[in-house]
Amino acid sequence: MKPIILASSSRYRRDLLTRFGLPFEAISPSIDETPLAGETPEALVERLSFGKALAIADEHPHAVVIGSDQVAVRGGQILGKPGTFENAVEQLLTSAGRTLTFLTGLAVIDRTTDTTLGHIDRTDVRFRDLTRAEIERYVELDEPLDCAGSIKSESRGSLLFEAIETTDPAAGIGLPLIRLGAMLRQVGIDPLG
Repeated sequence: MKPIILASSSRYRRDLLTRFGLPFEAISPSIDETPLAGETPEALVERLSFGKALAIADEHPHAVVIGSDQVAVRGGQILGKPGTFENAVEQLLTSAGRTLTFLTGLAVIDRTTDTTLGHIDRTDVRFRDLTRAEIERYVELDEPLDCAGSIKSESRGSLLFEAIETTDPAAGIGLPLIRLGAMLRQVGIDPLG
């Protein structure tokens, strides 16, 4: 089997890819993730997913490289990772009672067959009305400071939601496994094979 490299430093993506039971290596790509002037959220996740995968594929041309990126979008505005407790509380206060969209970009590059595959997955999360006390307690418990939109849907974050609409539950966490499985099969790697 061809070596698989996950072009990511995200522990969430590593944990998700582990579900396939395939051996892989995770390597953190060094790319600038700053949005470009006028860049749409969709264009941003696509550019960063491919940029991460390409950066590693250039160094490891005999491997199948997986790149992924995620942004949270509310009202057309990209919400970054909060970084601090206060920023997380503010992001969640402004999301209360509203819908947040997670766009998760995915790229698979196989230089041995000259194959490049891409996909963007959409997950819509509808928040219930929330009190500041609920939000502060959530941020204390889940510590979502390194998560786009200040939410960990795989943990206690679901307690803040009214509903989630998605075609792939793993996409909201950061790696669309349904589509990734299909892409890996396209490059000759069958997780069930």
